[in-house]
Amino acid sequence: MHRPLAIISGPAARTAIAAGCARPLAGGPLAFALVETPAGIEPATALAGDHPLITPRGPWAGFDLSRPVIMGIVNVTPDSFSDGGDHDNAEAAIAHGRRLMAEGADILDIGGESTRPGAAPVPVDVEIARVVPVIRALAAEGAVISIDTRHAAVMRVAVEAGAHIINDVTALTGDPDSLSVAADLGLPLVLMHIKGEPQTMQDAPRYDDVTAEVGDWLAARIEAAVAAGIARATIAVDPGIGFGKNLEHNVDLLARTGALHRLGCPLLIGVSRKRFIAGLSRGEAARDRVAGSIAAALHSLGQGAHILRVHDVAATMQAVAVWQALQSA
Repeated sequence: MHRPLAIISGPAARTAIAAGCARPLAGGPLAFALVETPAGIEPATALAGDHPLITPRGPWAGFDLSRPVIMGIVNVTPDSFSDGGDHDNAEAAIAHGRRLMAEGADILDIGGESTRPGAAPVPVDVEIARVVPVIRALAAEGAVISIDTRHAAVMRVAVEAGAHIINDVTALTGDPDSLSVAADLGLPLVLMHIKGEPQTMQDAPRYDDVTAEVGDWLAARIEAAVAAGIARATIAVDPGIGFGKNLEHNVDLLARTGALHRLGCPLLIGVSRKRFIAGLSRGEAARDRVAGSIAAALHSLGQGAHILRVHDVAATMQAVAVWQALQSA
């Protein structure tokens, strides 16, 4: 596993690259001066220019990834861990989506099935009935819609209703038809790592090296998708913070997020209001984890993450704006 170290930003990054002291991280705007390899720590300049830690990421879903992309969460569910029941009917979910758009969300991620730890599966027809009216309404108003589902039938119907992106928490393993349907639809997609099923994934998950194993699993899913006819350029990856990981695993993944750039794909990070934040702090309820969510999100941007999936769009946009200004100063 190769992990970028000594990551720098702004004018310092450009100067270091020009001086031959650093390499651009995933094409920039960050740079890294050192790299951790199986043999030890080496200068980043020892890597070939076509190494996936270095090569630029092209546009994804129409977005220029040289700046952070914000994905706002719209859960049309009664039982999501953070906002379950807040937007569990079409009218409330559409109004929430409009608010997130007004706050600056680039993408609205609409889901009709909770995949929180312990969540029970939802019948496909129920999931479809929840999300389709919301997708239709918000897509008609110009929103870029991501459908958050692990079911092939929902993917297809959601795309017919106006969805532009498929976001599957099982990386197209949760339904035997998902790979072929995603290939047929040909849309940008997010492949997320999960260990087990939502009902059991937090039952004592174990890893020898969580970041390496998550990266290897995602690499295998990328290759499976490509073999099924999905264009590599359409794929983004998500390490699945909180999905079959304990507190220690989540911290390790976030601390070593940069290592996932070896996959050569845009990197999405979803930490918003998740339980590990309370575990590191004072046991706060989900709605009171906004500050911790932003701290983890900004750290992820400092590791070169491209897309942030968040509940609190306005607060995240404000934090990112300040972070970017300070990084560029």
